[in-house]
Amino acid sequence: MMLKHLNRVRIYLSFILLIIHSGPAFAQENQGPEISLISPVILKNSMSNYVILDARPLKIWTKNHIPGALSMSWEDYTEVDDKHIAYRMFPAPRMADDLGKMGIDENTTLAIYGDADSSWGGEGWLCWLFSYLGHQGKILVVDGGINAWEEQKFPLSKDQAKQPTPRIYHASLNHGLDIHSNDLAEHLSDFQIIDTRSTLEWLRGSIPGSVHIAWSRFYTGENRTPLSPEKTIRLLKENSVECDKPLVYFCTGGIRSGYAWMVHRLAGLPPARNYEGGMEAWKKNSP
Repeated sequence: MMLKHLNRVRIYLSFILLIIHSGPAFAQENQGPEISLISPVILKNSMSNYVILDARPLKIWTKNHIPGALSMSWEDYTEVDDKHIAYRMFPAPRMADDLGKMGIDENTTLAIYGDADSSWGGEGWLCWLFSYLGHQGKILVVDGGINAWEEQKFPLSKDQAKQPTPRIYHASLNHGLDIHSNDLAEHLSDFQIIDTRSTLEWLRGSIPGSVHIAWSRFYTGENRTPLSPEKTIRLLKENSVECDKPLVYFCTGGIRSGYAWMVHRLAGLPPARNYEGGMEAWKKNSP
């Protein structure tokens, strides 16, 4: 009996060591903060409870926006990094500093909207970005974006938002929501990889073994609302994607794939990663 017990202990310890040393495919992944949809009506009646972020380009925000909304387009928070890779998010300390100046800390409840058109999925990228930064407060996505807000004939504004009281944003990176090029290359068979770029981009070359599902298939209707959980699961299954296997979404630089990642989260599916470097990083860093 003692020998049998010792053998069980050895098997258990071997399994633990396998998890520790087997790389990102076996890592325990943290989903990040709560992300859910909010209707324009509920937002309108409780605006003071949130910091509202407009994910559309600054020039469009300037023309009109939900009253009090701050502009936070991906175009203004990405750059070409020191490896000459485009569309990389600002380094975490710089991002945290910028967020603090916007009156946002890690516990702030956020309401994010775009239009899934000019924003190019930037509302999803923001959801991913805050999750990656270790945000603790709730993240609410305006269902139907600014289009749905306008349909309700709710007011729009051209005014600059009031200068917020600065805060300190404490970032604690959630590395399980991103993946580096070398790690992805070494563990290709451990992941299901979804290319969310356009068909033309896909045909020009993609990451080996990836499945093509354009990001535009993750929203529906005139207001381009995120797919329902049922439709998201059906979309993945129709493309032979197994929802219980680790997923990596990617595009050119993590923006459109960030939107697909957001819809994945809204569907309540197991944790997935957004390859923030995208094809720009893959072309330069992959073996």
